[in-house]
Amino acid sequence: MKNFLPLLCSTSLFNGLTPEELQTLLAQLGAVMRSYGKGEALVLAGEPNRRVGIVLSGELEAYRPGPQGARIPITHMEPGGVFGDVLSGSSLASPVTVMASVPCEVLLIPYERLLLSDGSPAHQQTLRNLVRTISDKYFSLSRRIDLLVLKSLRAKVCAYLLSEAERAGSLTFSIPFSRIQLADYLNCDRSALSRELSQMQRDGLLDTYKSSFKLLEPAVLKQMVQ
Repeated sequence: MKNFLPLLCSTSLFNGLTPEELQTLLAQLGAVMRSYGKGEALVLAGEPNRRVGIVLSGELEAYRPGPQGARIPITHMEPGGVFGDVLSGSSLASPVTVMASVPCEVLLIPYERLLLSDGSPAHQQTLRNLVRTISDKYFSLSRRIDLLVLKSLRAKVCAYLLSEAERAGSLTFSIPFSRIQLADYLNCDRSALSRELSQMQRDGLLDTYKSSFKLLEPAVLKQMVQ
C-alpha cells in the first residue's frame, strides 16, 4: 500500500491529505487492495454496490448495458480514477457495469465507514472531497446530456472533441474510446461517424489516426456547435 500513497494523495477523494494521514485513515476505514483480470467485473449492473474504489494500476471501463448486448460507454478510468462514489450512496441497484479493460489493482473502501467520520481533520477533508467529486460528476453528466441533444452529428463530434482538447490542455490529444465506443457514446451509427470524421479531415478541420486527434481549426469547430 505504501507504494501507492503518493498516487492516492493526488486523487480527487484524498486531495489535501499527507501520506501519513492517509495511511492512518485507510486503516481506520478498512480499505483493502484487490487485483482483477482483464474482462473481470468489479461492479455489475443490476446488483447493489456499497464500496468506493480507486484505480491503482491498469484501466477500467464503465458502461451501461443496452439492448441486444450493446454497451453504452459511460467513462474510462486510469490510475487515480475514482468509481462507486455516486452509486454507493443509493439503495438502488447499480445501473452500470465497471469492468477491467486490462489487469488492474484497485483500492476498495466500505461506503458506510467512509461516511461515519471519526472527527479527525483527515476524515473531514475526505468527506468534503467526496461531496466535491460527486458534484463534479453531476456536471460531467450534464455536459453529456448537452452533447446528446445536439441535432447534427457534426455538432456532436465538434462538441466532444473540443471538450477533450480542453481536458487535455492541448489541441493534440487522445480519447479513451475506440471508434465503436465513440459511436455508442455519441449515440450514432459507427459508419456515419467514420464518414463524418473523414469528411472533417478532408475539410482541413482536424487530423486523426485511431484514437488520436489534432484540431486544426478550433474556432471553426466552436461555430459548428452553436
